[in-house]
Amino acid sequence: MSTKQTHDKLAAKKAAVLGSSSKSRAPLWAGLACAAVLSAGAYWYFSAGSATSPIAPAAVAPVVGRTVSMPAAMFEDGKARYFGHKDGSITIRYFVLKSADGVIRAAFDACDVCWPAGKGYAQDGDFMVCRNCGQRFKSTQVNEVKGGCNPAPLDRRVENDTVVIQVSDILGGEGYFDYSKKG
Repeated sequence: MSTKQTHDKLAAKKAAVLGSSSKSRAPLWAGLACAAVLSAGAYWYFSAGSATSPIAPAAVAPVVGRTVSMPAAMFEDGKARYFGHKDGSITIRYFVLKSADGVIRAAFDACDVCWPAGKGYAQDGDFMVCRNCGQRFKSTQVNEVKGGCNPAPLDRRVENDTVVIQVSDILGGEGYFDYSKKG
Protein backbone atom coordinates (compact mmCIF):
# COMPACT_ATOMS: atom_id res chain seq x y z
CA MET A 1 0.00 0.00 0.00
CA SER A 2 1.37 3.35 -0.98
CA THR A 3 1.77 6.28 1.37
CA LYS A 4 -0.92 8.19 -0.49
CA GLN A 5 -3.38 5.33 -0.09
CA THR A 6 -2.56 5.01 3.61
CA HIS A 7 -2.97 8.74 4.06
CA ASP A 8 -6.30 8.72 2.17
CA LYS A 9 -7.52 5.74 4.22
CA LEU A 10 -6.57 7.44 7.51
CA ALA A 11 -8.21 10.69 6.38
CA ALA A 12 -11.41 8.80 5.52
CA LYS A 13 -11.38 7.01 8.90
CA LYS A 14 -10.75 10.29 10.74
CA ALA A 15 -13.59 11.98 8.81
CA ALA A 16 -15.93 9.10 9.66
CA VAL A 17 -15.10 9.24 13.37
CA LEU A 18 -14.81 12.98 13.87
CA GLY A 19 -17.12 14.17 11.15
CA SER A 20 -16.03 16.25 8.27
CA SER A 21 -16.13 19.96 7.82
CA SER A 22 -18.22 19.48 4.72
CA LYS A 23 -21.17 18.46 6.93
CA SER A 24 -24.03 20.94 6.74
CA ARG A 25 -24.85 23.05 9.77
CA ALA A 26 -28.30 23.88 8.40
CA PRO A 27 -30.09 21.48 10.81
CA LEU A 28 -28.31 23.08 13.74
CA TRP A 29 -29.30 26.59 12.67
CA ALA A 30 -32.87 25.46 11.90
CA GLY A 31 -33.11 23.93 15.37
CA LEU A 32 -31.78 27.09 17.01
CA ALA A 33 -34.21 29.22 14.98
CA CYS A 34 -37.12 27.00 16.03
CA ALA A 35 -36.05 27.24 19.67
CA ALA A 36 -35.87 31.03 19.41
CA VAL A 37 -39.31 31.24 17.79
CA LEU A 38 -40.81 28.92 20.41
CA SER A 39 -39.19 30.91 23.22
CA ALA A 40 -40.48 34.18 21.81
CA GLY A 41 -43.94 32.69 21.34
CA ALA A 42 -43.99 31.34 24.88
CA TYR A 43 -42.87 34.72 26.23
CA TRP A 44 -45.57 36.50 24.22
CA TYR A 45 -48.27 34.02 25.28
CA PHE A 46 -47.38 33.96 28.95
CA SER A 47 -46.56 37.63 29.32
CA ALA A 48 -47.52 40.09 26.62
CA GLY A 49 -49.91 37.76 24.83
CA SER A 50 -51.69 36.80 28.00
CA ALA A 51 -52.39 40.43 28.59
CA THR A 52 -49.64 41.28 31.01
CA SER A 53 -48.52 44.10 28.83
CA PRO A 54 -48.56 47.49 30.51
CA ILE A 55 -51.92 48.71 31.73
CA ALA A 56 -53.51 51.21 29.40
CA PRO A 57 -53.70 54.68 30.88
CA ALA A 58 -57.10 55.26 32.40
CA ALA A 59 -59.19 58.20 31.28
CA VAL A 60 -61.03 60.26 33.83
CA ALA A 61 -64.77 60.10 33.24
CA PRO A 62 -66.70 63.32 33.90
CA VAL A 63 -68.27 63.38 37.36
CA VAL A 64 -71.45 65.41 37.69
CA GLY A 65 -72.75 65.51 41.23
CA ARG A 66 -72.72 61.91 42.43
CA THR A 67 -72.61 60.22 39.03
CA VAL A 68 -70.23 59.54 36.18
CA SER A 69 -71.81 59.93 32.74
CA MET A 70 -70.50 58.90 29.33
CA PRO A 71 -72.23 58.81 25.94
CA ALA A 72 -73.26 55.22 25.11
CA ALA A 73 -72.09 55.81 21.53
CA MET A 74 -68.46 55.78 22.68
CA PHE A 75 -68.77 52.01 23.27
CA GLU A 76 -70.37 51.08 19.93
CA ASP A 77 -67.13 49.59 18.60
CA GLY A 78 -67.10 46.92 21.33
CA LYS A 79 -63.72 48.03 22.66
CA ALA A 80 -63.22 48.25 26.40
CA ARG A 81 -62.54 51.76 27.67
CA TYR A 82 -60.59 52.10 30.90
CA PHE A 83 -61.28 54.77 33.49
CA GLY A 84 -59.83 55.81 36.81
CA HIS A 85 -61.47 57.55 39.76
CA LYS A 86 -59.10 59.10 42.29
CA ASP A 87 -60.06 58.77 45.96
CA GLY A 88 -57.30 60.21 48.11
CA SER A 89 -54.12 58.32 47.31
CA ILE A 90 -55.97 55.43 45.64
CA THR A 91 -57.05 55.32 41.99
CA ILE A 92 -59.97 52.97 41.43
CA ARG A 93 -59.76 51.54 37.90
CA TYR A 94 -62.72 50.20 35.94
CA PHE A 95 -63.69 49.48 32.38
CA VAL A 96 -66.83 49.81 30.30
CA LEU A 97 -67.53 47.92 27.08
CA LYS A 98 -70.36 46.93 24.80
CA SER A 99 -70.38 43.13 24.76
CA ALA A 100 -71.11 40.87 21.79
CA ASP A 101 -74.79 40.68 22.78
CA GLY A 102 -75.14 44.48 22.55
CA VAL A 103 -75.25 45.17 26.30
CA ILE A 104 -73.09 47.91 27.81
CA ARG A 105 -71.27 46.42 30.78
CA ALA A 106 -68.92 47.74 33.47
CA ALA A 107 -66.52 46.09 35.90
CA PHE A 108 -63.63 46.98 38.14
CA ASP A 109 -60.25 46.38 36.53
CA ALA A 110 -59.62 43.77 39.24
CA CYS A 111 -61.00 40.54 40.67
CA ASP A 112 -61.32 38.72 43.99
CA VAL A 113 -58.27 36.53 43.29
CA CYS A 114 -55.61 38.46 41.38
CA TRP A 115 -56.24 42.02 42.61
CA PRO A 116 -53.03 42.13 44.73
CA ALA A 117 -50.98 41.90 41.50
CA GLY A 118 -52.58 45.17 40.34
CA LYS A 119 -52.58 44.10 36.68
CA GLY A 120 -56.29 44.13 35.78
CA TYR A 121 -57.67 42.98 32.44
CA ALA A 122 -56.94 43.44 28.76
CA GLN A 123 -59.35 42.87 25.92
CA ASP A 124 -58.72 40.18 23.33
CA GLY A 125 -61.59 40.24 20.85
CA ASP A 126 -64.74 39.15 22.65
CA PHE A 127 -62.83 38.22 25.81
CA MET A 128 -61.46 40.07 28.80
CA VAL A 129 -58.18 38.44 29.86
CA CYS A 130 -56.65 38.63 33.32
CA ARG A 131 -53.18 40.17 32.95
CA ASN A 132 -52.00 38.20 35.98
CA CYS A 133 -53.18 34.60 35.47
CA GLY A 134 -54.31 34.62 31.83
CA GLN A 135 -57.89 33.48 32.51
CA ARG A 136 -60.25 34.51 29.70
CA PHE A 137 -63.82 35.72 30.24
CA LYS A 138 -66.43 36.26 27.55
CA SER A 139 -67.55 39.87 27.37
CA THR A 140 -71.16 38.70 27.75
CA GLN A 141 -70.30 37.43 31.25
CA VAL A 142 -69.03 40.78 32.56
CA ASN A 143 -71.55 41.95 35.22
CA GLU A 144 -73.21 38.52 35.10
CA VAL A 145 -70.67 36.27 36.82
CA LYS A 146 -68.92 37.39 39.98
CA GLY A 147 -66.30 35.96 42.26
CA GLY A 148 -63.06 34.14 41.57
CA CYS A 149 -61.02 35.69 38.82
CA ASN A 150 -64.03 37.19 37.01
CA PRO A 151 -63.90 40.97 36.62
CA ALA A 152 -65.61 42.36 39.73
CA PRO A 153 -69.00 43.77 38.61
CA LEU A 154 -69.68 47.49 38.72
CA ASP A 155 -73.30 48.65 38.64
CA ARG A 156 -74.21 50.85 35.70
CA ARG A 157 -77.32 51.82 33.79
CA VAL A 158 -78.05 53.34 30.42
CA GLU A 159 -80.42 56.32 30.38
CA ASN A 160 -81.18 58.40 27.29
CA ASP A 161 -78.13 57.03 25.40
CA THR A 162 -75.88 57.81 28.36
CA VAL A 163 -74.00 55.32 30.55
CA VAL A 164 -74.47 56.33 34.18
CA ILE A 165 -72.43 55.00 37.11
CA GLN A 166 -72.89 56.14 40.69
CA VAL A 167 -69.69 57.46 42.30
CA SER A 168 -70.65 55.54 45.47
CA ASP A 169 -70.59 52.30 43.45
CA ILE A 170 -67.13 53.16 42.11
CA LEU A 171 -65.92 53.89 45.65
CA GLY A 172 -67.21 50.45 46.66
CA GLY A 173 -64.34 48.93 44.69
CA GLU A 174 -61.62 50.77 46.59
CA GLY A 175 -60.48 47.57 48.34
CA TYR A 176 -59.31 46.14 45.03
CA PHE A 177 -56.87 49.04 44.59
CA ASP A 178 -55.62 49.58 48.14
CA TYR A 179 -52.32 47.76 47.71
CA SER A 180 -51.28 48.52 51.29
CA LYS A 181 -53.65 45.63 52.19
CA LYS A 182 -51.75 43.05 50.14
CA GLY A 183 -51.34 39.92 52.19
